[in-house]
Amino acid sequence: MNTVLVGAQWGDEGKGKVIDFLTEEADVVVRFQGGSNAGHTVVVGDKKYVLHLVPSGVLHEGKHCVIGNGVVMDPFDLMKELEQVESWGFELKGRFHISERAHMVMQWHRAIDRAEEAARPAGRKIGTTGRGIGPAYAAKVGRYGMRVGDILKPNFLDVVRAQVEDANRALEALGAHTLDAEEMVKLYTPMVAALMPYVTDTIQFMHESLEAGKSVLFEGAQATMLDVDFGTYPFVTSSNPTAGGACTGSGVSPRAIDRVIGVLKLYTTRVGEGPFPTELKDADGETLRRRGGEFGATTGRPRRCGWFDAVVARYAQRVNGVDFWAMTKLDVLDEFETVKICTGYRRDDGFVYQTFPADLAVLDRCEPVYEELPGWKCETSHVTRYEDLPENARKYVERVLELVGGKLGVLSVGPARETTLRIGV
Repeated sequence: MNTVLVGAQWGDEGKGKVIDFLTEEADVVVRFQGGSNAGHTVVVGDKKYVLHLVPSGVLHEGKHCVIGNGVVMDPFDLMKELEQVESWGFELKGRFHISERAHMVMQWHRAIDRAEEAARPAGRKIGTTGRGIGPAYAAKVGRYGMRVGDILKPNFLDVVRAQVEDANRALEALGAHTLDAEEMVKLYTPMVAALMPYVTDTIQFMHESLEAGKSVLFEGAQATMLDVDFGTYPFVTSSNPTAGGACTGSGVSPRAIDRVIGVLKLYTTRVGEGPFPTELKDADGETLRRRGGEFGATTGRPRRCGWFDAVVARYAQRVNGVDFWAMTKLDVLDEFETVKICTGYRRDDGFVYQTFPADLAVLDRCEPVYEELPGWKCETSHVTRYEDLPENARKYVERVLELVGGKLGVLSVGPARETTLRIGV
């Protein structure tokens, strides 16, 4: 069974935990897009692990982990993370693979990212993490990017010098500090030896694994509403975190995919700028943030919080072809007397949208249409069977399913690995 797992909102849905859960039955876990702007959190017992580039499957001994060609990888972020993973007691030798076709996020991409964001006027800022992801993808599409395989070439450091000179012209135009080419050469020289053992033709590795009957799990970062094509453009990431990206980001045919699992948080959050129809700026929003621990795993920024948006989830179901839902953080809603679900967006002339509009200006003329359900007012984090959930909690989950389509596969009622209920996968 080869599975694609994607986020169905604006990220932070709990993909790391679900990937960790599903890895039990997988042989290979592949990260297929994004960079270190992602943060996947896994809690095992009393230990909390946060991963940014390395696939979450690394926490299971014997599982192979792949950084696919669709990823933009900051080599220094990766080196730090590999050291951290080994300090946790997980062996990487022989089971961690980096695609030679993956692009690298270089120091000048970070500098340009920060400079471009600073130059944007108020109201037009993207809310980028400043980690160079956008400029690295721009370089890739512009055909002047640096791929991981370039570190194997004898002229790699000469290319570094040339790219720094090009980047400095862009930084000067933005009024930002420039970089010293020779300092960059000194910085990148030890990186070559550190990463070289992991660089390989991952496409060959992937297909050999499939031909041998291995089970592959494709791990998406970010989420559907941050997709550069399908998300809330321009307040998006620079890649395709939707299900289609699993193929273009790994070199595997769509014919090899058996199912798509979408991850939904049972309320909604967003980090950074951009539209958020159900955002709460009141005590309910603060309660969601407090109970859900809604602070970015990568940036530490407080997340914007709001009620569950069925319009977003239904849109994600269609774009990704979700077979099963993995729903998370039901327990965060335990305190509420009532819970709300957004079922549509009412425009100021009375028209109600049932799908997510492409034109974000439309959302400025809309307000969410809510359906209110009774809460359950008791803790659910101890529950180990779906049937033992409070009746109103089950009704809430079932109403969400009615509105968005698809089947329930996994339900999470807490952060730990053992608070995950297997339903239909």
